[in-house]
Amino acid sequence: MMIAWDQVEELREAVGAEEFGELVDVFLEEVEGALAMLSPTADATTLEAQLHFLKGSALNLGFAEFSALCQAGESAARAGNTAAIDLTEIARSYHATKAFFLSEIATRYAA
Repeated sequence: MMIAWDQVEELREAVGAEEFGELVDVFLEEVEGALAMLSPTADATTLEAQLHFLKGSALNLGFAEFSALCQAGESAARAGNTAAIDLTEIARSYHATKAFFLSEIATRYAA
């Protein structure tokens, strides 16, 4: 499952429709900034912290597949196995999920 729509709906109800759009914008901006900071040459501690942040952000907005990839990378980094982390796949998942999310959100919550 790419997106946990129940999580999206819960968040939208909690913050309200108007704030939800702003929250999505902030989320996308922060995640893209964090993705840009990911580096295959970073040490394990740095990668673990960055992937932990991305995982948490993704969970909040229901990006389930992306969050799972970040979780796997975070665990690998914690174990010191940074070579097992596929940063390209993590970025690909985010961009695919973002595109799907934005197209679906426009349909689901069209005024």
